[in-house]
Amino acid sequence: MSGSHTHSHTTNYNRAFKIGIILNLAFVIIQAMFGFFSNSLALLADAGHNLGDVMGLAIAWGASYLSSKPPTIFRTYGYKRSSILAAFLNALILLITVGAIFLESLKRIKSPEQVNGYTVIIVAAVGVIINGATAMLFMSGIKKDLNIKGAFLHMASDAAVSIGVVISGIIILKTNLLIMDPVVGILIAVVITFGTFGLLKESFNMATDAVPSAVDYTAVRDFLKNYDGVKSLHDLHIWNISTTDIALTVHIVLRQNKVDNKYISDLSRKLKEKFDIVHSTVQIENCDTETKCDLAAKDII
Repeated sequence: MSGSHTHSHTTNYNRAFKIGIILNLAFVIIQAMFGFFSNSLALLADAGHNLGDVMGLAIAWGASYLSSKPPTIFRTYGYKRSSILAAFLNALILLITVGAIFLESLKRIKSPEQVNGYTVIIVAAVGVIINGATAMLFMSGIKKDLNIKGAFLHMASDAAVSIGVVISGIIILKTNLLIMDPVVGILIAVVITFGTFGLLKESFNMATDAVPSAVDYTAVRDFLKNYDGVKSLHDLHIWNISTTDIALTVHIVLRQNKVDNKYISDLSRKLKEKFDIVHSTVQIENCDTETKCDLAAKDII
């Protein structure tokens, strides 16, 4: 069996995680205090959501750190898969938060309570700034790492939700429609649900070794089938070993026994360049007679 492995280096987001956690933890405390004293469910709901995001950032940070640790004889891929588990866990945390917000909002719709509109507006406006700034810290990594994308989506959705809370405060001040507070709470729950679904689905697919969404399986298969000297192929598998690294294994049947190390290294390099597959393992099989080649051709996927 012949194999080739290349390793990508995850961007260091330690500073972004530190700043994001400190800012959002401080804001959660402020939101909870003002939400309690102003009797605003929208603020309390958003505080609960932000607390979930602080936990989410901590989990993502921990996974990012673990993913950077080198492999061992026991964990031959290191802890790279922890980033997938972190993304999945973050999605679950958000869904639990959604349930709590939704139930409390339904209670408030039945019995609306007085809300201090000015307090709601001011605190939520601060949230727009903090959440927006934190989201920007992770923007550069959203296309490369699902774990970082999860952190970004949390913060970006929080900024959007805080804008909604500001709007509810203004409406309450202008119209005294107290029901707007729990209504915004429900809208927050809906926004979080839609924002979380994609993260949950993609992280679940990664955890169950599905073909990565960024990879076209058919295109990879056709590329290999048409590669120089290839008669057929079988047992082609493509999956994520982390939120950033994609692996591939395949059995390739050659027409003639002309394989060498350069053949494998060139093939692996092209898989990385064309499909961003950083870990490729290729098993070569030969067919030196027409009968063997015909039998091997039946194995094409």
